[in-house]
Amino acid sequence: MFQKMILLLAVALFVSKGLSAQNASDPKAVEIAGQVMKAMGGQKNWDKTRFVAWTFFGRRRLWWDKHEGLVRIESFADSTIYLVDVGKETGTVKRKGVVLEHVDSIAKYVKRGKSMWLNDAYWLFMPYKMMDPGVTLRHLGTEALAAGNQADVLQLTFENVGDTPENRYKVYIDQRTHLVVQWDYFAKASDAEPRISNSWDNYSRYGKILLSGDRGKRGKLDDIAVWKKMP
Repeated sequence: MFQKMILLLAVALFVSKGLSAQNASDPKAVEIAGQVMKAMGGQKNWDKTRFVAWTFFGRRRLWWDKHEGLVRIESFADSTIYLVDVGKETGTVKRKGVVLEHVDSIAKYVKRGKSMWLNDAYWLFMPYKMMDPGVTLRHLGTEALAAGNQADVLQLTFENVGDTPENRYKVYIDQRTHLVVQWDYFAKASDAEPRISNSWDNYSRYGKILLSGDRGKRGKLDDIAVWKKMP
């Protein structure tokens, strides 16, 4: 069930450079999202970050060239390797050591690889994506965290972006650190209760940006690496 729920998570459209949220967003929410970006290392350092790798809950390994829009995914369970140009939606796929040659099969698995990347990357990079085009932000108020300090709560909804734009998120941002400490995922914007709720813990510096791979009881995105050049 958990694996299915992970794959259902919607994501905002990934682009190489973060842009301002659309005008429909709440100015207070945009201000807070900007504070998050600054605390995480800033827009300039995020834009300069190019090569990133991580393992998604022990299920697959991803290498992403953020500047060129190229991703390599190694799926451990079915021994499949995806090489995908996410912008052009083209690529090469090898299953159990055999390179796919049929056009329809290649298209099917390239699409699947892109969806994996969209989902898996949002689990790691969401704080940098809150002001992307098509994202509408709302400041819902403040709530007390378990430690006693206050968190600003932002709502994220989407328009014409990602695989599942009907999703909604509530994102909790520690007022002291300006870092995301929790998110709630709603499969439909109209849902009253979240399908997934988990923490964002143990931020670490990679290159010149901060990332959190610890999702509390959900598990971890681990073996995170950031390079200026591929090793």
